[in-house]
Amino acid sequence: MKEVYYAGVDVGTGSARAVIINHEGDILGLSERPITRHELKENHITQSSTEIWNAICYCVKSAISQSGIDNSKVLGIGFDATCSLVVANEENNTPMPAGPDFQNDLENVILWMDHRAQFETDEINATEDECLKYVGGKMSIEMELPKIKWLKRNMPEGMFQSCKFFDLPDYLTMKATGKETRSYCSVVCKQGYIPKGITSRNGWSAEFLNKIGLPELVADDFSKLGGLDGVNGSYISAGETIGVLTPESARALGLTTDCCVGSGVIDAYAGWMGTVAAPTNVPIPELIQQDKDKEGLSKGVGRLAAVAGTSTCHICLEEKAVFVPGVWGPYRDVIGKNYWAAEGGQSMTGALLAHVLSTSPAYTELGVLSESSNLSKFEFLNSRLENLKTLKKERSVVALAKNLFFYGDFHGNRSPIADPNMRASIIGQSMDVSLDALAIEYLAACEFIAQQTRQIVERMEESGHNIKAIFMSGGQCRNGLLMRLLADCTGVPIVIPRYIDASVVFGTAMLGAVAAEDAMELLRNKKGMSFPSLKGKKEPLMPTDEIPPSPYTAPTATASVTSVSALNKKDGFPFPITTLAGSGDSLREKRAGRGDKKDDETEDDDLITFGAHSNAQAIATEKLRASSPLPPSSNESASEKLWRVMCRLSSTGNVIFPSDITHPDRKLLNTKYKIFLDQIATQQKYRAMVAKTESAIQSYLSI
Repeated sequence: MKEVYYAGVDVGTGSARAVIINHEGDILGLSERPITRHELKENHITQSSTEIWNAICYCVKSAISQSGIDNSKVLGIGFDATCSLVVANEENNTPMPAGPDFQNDLENVILWMDHRAQFETDEINATEDECLKYVGGKMSIEMELPKIKWLKRNMPEGMFQSCKFFDLPDYLTMKATGKETRSYCSVVCKQGYIPKGITSRNGWSAEFLNKIGLPELVADDFSKLGGLDGVNGSYISAGETIGVLTPESARALGLTTDCCVGSGVIDAYAGWMGTVAAPTNVPIPELIQQDKDKEGLSKGVGRLAAVAGTSTCHICLEEKAVFVPGVWGPYRDVIGKNYWAAEGGQSMTGALLAHVLSTSPAYTELGVLSESSNLSKFEFLNSRLENLKTLKKERSVVALAKNLFFYGDFHGNRSPIADPNMRASIIGQSMDVSLDALAIEYLAACEFIAQQTRQIVERMEESGHNIKAIFMSGGQCRNGLLMRLLADCTGVPIVIPRYIDASVVFGTAMLGAVAAEDAMELLRNKKGMSFPSLKGKKEPLMPTDEIPPSPYTAPTATASVTSVSALNKKDGFPFPITTLAGSGDSLREKRAGRGDKKDDETEDDDLITFGAHSNAQAIATEKLRASSPLPPSSNESASEKLWRVMCRLSSTGNVIFPSDITHPDRKLLNTKYKIFLDQIATQQKYRAMVAKTESAIQSYLSI
């Protein structure tokens, strides 16, 4: 009986990575390689698809080598990437230059964070076309069509006519399979495609593309964008399979042509898959109640994934269309057929914290002291804040920044204001440039990230979503201060995954696992091979199990992991479970401030940890088991199969419950949230006043 393994590939803003996992969801090999980006002109940020593909091939081979497995046993691979625009030659898919240097063919990827197309974005949104309704009301500067419109306007004469366009995930699956199958995830989320049955348009809209001045994209049945579904193009959802690797790509990746390739997804959606099906070390009552009444992918409703890196994306699933002003979507079919996704986002989170630290005069001192303490910069600052709280005799760490009002949209606002012109404002700064002043400004930046997350969650809930928990991923999960602020600002539980640094690529490996089931069926029919059954339940581990620590969840874990074979046995957390959970009161009671407390319970407000302030509840074994997936039916849909695989491969996550609504920090954060909203309104008011004056000046000068 042949063992089966799965590969996942993730292309982020600054690196490519690959992972190998087994059928129990254990990471056996993980490799990462940097990829470069160039800003040859302000707001013009490019990459090379050639460099990206080469980095992927290196990482997959390296991960296989680490795992020590036979490469012929890897039967499925999934790809995710940033939602960046790849410009290719229409005849042979070779790179075409994306500017601003149109002599360099290798620079053929316009990165998601490229903001060159502001004028084109405004022109598109001015049409108020029907399709804009399905991208949050207006198209973002980060999406593909404004970039394509900019290329038409700025490319040398004749060059645009020779171009074809891919979202980066679809380009990678094309390189792997030789097939130009497009994913709904890419075309619906970023390119204005409307799946069949939603409106009369059923796919690409000639009316819209002609209206925005891109008739070239309409020609030849939309061939430059991927074609018409079932005519000269093919479109599939996450959980469906494109085909097998070509001989050329199999050799480059170190795999075989028996390996199937799943539909590609944008990286944030892989983060949703890699986190939201996880059982939790302490039950979240509302999720358990929901799971009793739902089946398959519908159990994913209400589970918001916050995929945190340079920026943060917020992905939520629904069974119906929910329109949220300023939040992208609703997008149908991007995760599963007939399911709708919404996508909020923050343009700068990890990048914001890095900016706050690196621009401070105390940055060098911070680097020296944190290194000598064998701590990360964030861990050192968290510790420094604890000391400051004692020295200043403040009630809590959060209170240290009570009079610093930090609004951090340095790079514009993605959600829910959807205004790329928003900028940062900081009220309450002094001339103090000491390390302590940096620590407090860093605290205020963390608070901004949490308050803006609250704003996004509130906007989604006001429109009809019901967020029951936020499933985090990314290195920011390791920051206990930030996680505590997220819980207390939003008022919902935060779930920390086992594989903090690998959640996104792990989600992509899940797509590989779904594709592997198709590969196994092909091999059974073609070669008579037999495989172990992969369709049973996977019960979450109970706290009585002996659990080895996982380097991905340790607060002092490093970002570089050269060997992960020690993770092959069981889920692991390096600290006692009782320090990681909140009380078991009803979540809605907690959010309303009605959680009961015993008189003899004490709260340790002096520490910033991954834990909640209240005592932990023991694991409710039967309740957790009740939320486990049921055995699959004999006629599974692709979405049912995807959810089953997600549940089978997901490891236990740790829960941080919000403090009681009566807690002093919650009260302070609620007041500062009102100030946060006022800072937005004030900035918009001031900009409008200046714009009115400038308009009057221009009118006067033109007389």
